[in-house]
Amino acid sequence: MATILRSHVAGRWVGETADAPLASAVNGEVVAHVPKERPDFGEAVAYARGTGLTGLLAMDFQRRAGVLRSLGKHLAERKEALYAVSAWTGATRRDGWIDIEGGIGTLAAYAGIGASELPSGNLVHEGPAIPLGRKGAFAGTHVLVPRRGVAVHVNAYNFPVWGLLEKFAPAFLAGMPCIAKPATATAYLTEALVREIDASGLLPPGALQLVVGSVGDLLERLDGRDVVTFTGSADTAARLRTHPNLVRHSVPFNAEADSLNAAILAPDVEAGSAEFGLFIDEVAREMTVKAGQKCTAIRRALVPRARLDAVAQALRAKLATLVVGDPALEGVQMGALASRDQQRDVAEQVARLARDCETVYGAADGFAPRGERVESGAFFAPTLLLCARPREVASVHEVEAFGPVATLMPYDDLDDAIDLAARGRGSLVATLATASPAIAAEAIPRLAALHGRLHVLDAEAAAESTGHGSPLPVLKHGGPGRAGGGEELGGLRAVTHYLQRTALQGSPTMLTAITGEYVRGAKVSESEVHPFRRHFEDIRVGDSLLTHRRTVTEADIVAFGGLSGDYFYMHFDEPAAKASPFGKRIAHGYFVLSAAAGLFVWPSPGPVLANYGLDTLRFVKPVGIGDTIQARLTCKRRIDRPSKGDGPGQGVVAWDVQVTNQDGVLVASYDILTLVAKRATG
Repeated sequence: MATILRSHVAGRWVGETADAPLASAVNGEVVAHVPKERPDFGEAVAYARGTGLTGLLAMDFQRRAGVLRSLGKHLAERKEALYAVSAWTGATRRDGWIDIEGGIGTLAAYAGIGASELPSGNLVHEGPAIPLGRKGAFAGTHVLVPRRGVAVHVNAYNFPVWGLLEKFAPAFLAGMPCIAKPATATAYLTEALVREIDASGLLPPGALQLVVGSVGDLLERLDGRDVVTFTGSADTAARLRTHPNLVRHSVPFNAEADSLNAAILAPDVEAGSAEFGLFIDEVAREMTVKAGQKCTAIRRALVPRARLDAVAQALRAKLATLVVGDPALEGVQMGALASRDQQRDVAEQVARLARDCETVYGAADGFAPRGERVESGAFFAPTLLLCARPREVASVHEVEAFGPVATLMPYDDLDDAIDLAARGRGSLVATLATASPAIAAEAIPRLAALHGRLHVLDAEAAAESTGHGSPLPVLKHGGPGRAGGGEELGGLRAVTHYLQRTALQGSPTMLTAITGEYVRGAKVSESEVHPFRRHFEDIRVGDSLLTHRRTVTEADIVAFGGLSGDYFYMHFDEPAAKASPFGKRIAHGYFVLSAAAGLFVWPSPGPVLANYGLDTLRFVKPVGIGDTIQARLTCKRRIDRPSKGDGPGQGVVAWDVQVTNQDGVLVASYDILTLVAKRATG
């Protein structure tokens, strides 16, 4: 018997009565019902802002990153249950891998981003601080803090797992409770995912709620603290963006909309070349993966007019080998569309395009899906169209058939190709297949104005390329114009989308106290205990050491040159150095760096485990023979890393280093990053 799906709201599962049926895309069998009961959206929002927000902000960025890591492992161990449900959507194993393991991988990616790029606590200092007064007593900077609202995610039907997780991960990391509304057609897979998440017990209550069915009056209950994100059609994005309540309260709205993405075969690519074969493979793959139901799929293939026949023949031959049918059968390479409604919609759009195009390959070429009762499924023939006059035909740049459909278009020169790509009025991604760096350097800056991501395909990159249609957690996913104008993913950018940026002014001491990061000019704390002798728990931001002095000699410069092999004339050629802007021989910058380390390093064993890098290094003023240097070492930032084993663990401490000369003038400035042990317990 088909299950009744339920919403997960205010800590409980809601829905007891069957309403609309949801059918398997493979054979039409009813697999689930939408619940007739509708959640109380006022209760859902209140629960998110109360219980959800309280639980999230009881943790900090680092702890939330740890939860994402644990959740990813939990789901990875139970992925086969999700694959079983995914098959109902018409997805092959390869399709499911993109959705399921791609989503789980996104959790892991954001766990890593949080652990490596975000501080302890719930405030990000987006420095550096800027002096605003002449005497250094007044400064300004920017901070990012949780918005203390709710994130509403309205997702599309094509990626029921990845679509939820790629939005949830950065919002959770930012401390924002989420209400996710999947598309109804494939909500049974999203519900299965959320049940696994709920069963894990890893999330604080209210961090993630699920709405199956209509959003009702949910958007009416939001205000300026909240965020709405949407994935789906450009028309729906436009309607939601102008929702009166969202406009009234200036609720941030991020849209990632379907677009008429292009792939361009550059003029330098000859038939039979490596790049020609890669282009054919890429277009065919993007037509057939997820049965073409990807917002990033290639819809327009632009090729030089002289290569049009060769491309058409190669793509026709490639598509003719494709096996379509029930994904459960061995050898099936492409499954069904997500529903019969989608099947009808794609058929309507193909009919519109066919008025202006000829069919190179389609249903008439022996389309016969394999499997039992597939006639009741939502299968659609891979369809390659050809528009011979793309500059005269508007439909090919306006109509999107969201399925295994692409249109070939000839162009006359590179300018023509770039112009045709632009007629899509903004896309998520475009591919340029070329072996010529010169062509890429000319085309990419012009293409970038109307495409959110650009994929340059050549033989060198092919072995490792993730392809045209694969958004990655570390890179922006979104595009201008028709593509929605929004941005998702992009590493830390996605997290900051859910944080409030605020300008902050005050004394360096106040800025240090607020941001938890030392701002130069703030009061420091000095003691007789060397900072490198303290365990992580005992170090405080502002702990500082002013070192003894060292006078730089000619022997220092000669010895360092011998050790390093650096005999640059400014260090050794007296006449040339005198003729330079410095007017004298100067010490190696890296000698100054090394000498400063000798001034502040504690030589004996202690809690400092390793120095693993320098940030923001600048050699500000030259140091000459006879100059005397001194260093000030100050704890700038602490990041408490959760322990991964049975040991005491460790944290990261960034130390602000200022090296000055005998006149108190800054000569070198940098941050040292150290791993510092915690005290043993027990």
